[in-house]
Amino acid sequence: MTRKIAVLRPEPANATTAAAIEALGLAALRLPLFEVRAIGWTAPDPHAFDALVLTSANAVRLGGTDLDRFKALPVHAVGAATAAAAAQAGFSVVAVGDSDGVTLIADAARAGVARALHLGGRERKLQAGGPIATAITVYASDPLAIAAEALTRLEGTVTLVHSPNAARRLDRLTGHIDRESVRIAALSPAVADALGTGWGRIEAVAIPIDAELLALARTLAD
Repeated sequence: MTRKIAVLRPEPANATTAAAIEALGLAALRLPLFEVRAIGWTAPDPHAFDALVLTSANAVRLGGTDLDRFKALPVHAVGAATAAAAAQAGFSVVAVGDSDGVTLIADAARAGVARALHLGGRERKLQAGGPIATAITVYASDPLAIAAEALTRLEGTVTLVHSPNAARRLDRLTGHIDRESVRIAALSPAVADALGTGWGRIEAVAIPIDAELLALARTLAD
């Protein structure tokens, strides 16, 4: 029997990933562990920067109207989804990284970026320093209350885990379920390392994009 694919990421990305799973002919189980909300921020002078670094589409979706002040800056984005959100919002995307923010900013520095503005989440990996002149929080991911019985629905699934933060919370919440029955598809080795032990299988994709993660999940579901 083909396993269901469980999606833990926040809305609206949860619905997007679930739809992609169902388009593959598989059943999706939607169980967001977090909700994403905007955080008020004060926009600095855009002339102080030579690039805008974005590591999540949430920064574009939740950044508010002050984002418009930075549309003259070239955007360096992590992932196709982030790049697509930025382009749709009217930004000029000049580089798309398929790894992580650390690699992206290293590539940007080699391309001549010296005074980047990074707009990201509260738990972002990138901080000010080096080619990042300023890093500002524009959104946060807050834990949702999850009933213990809801978590038992993960048993027998392939569960997608998109971030170390989600991996750590999943580890904390699932001490009472049959972890051996759960197969994990992780977005990166760092995500896999944060999951704890006792799972039936844990595999991570080499390129941290949703298409690769879904391809892995499809393999694990059989």
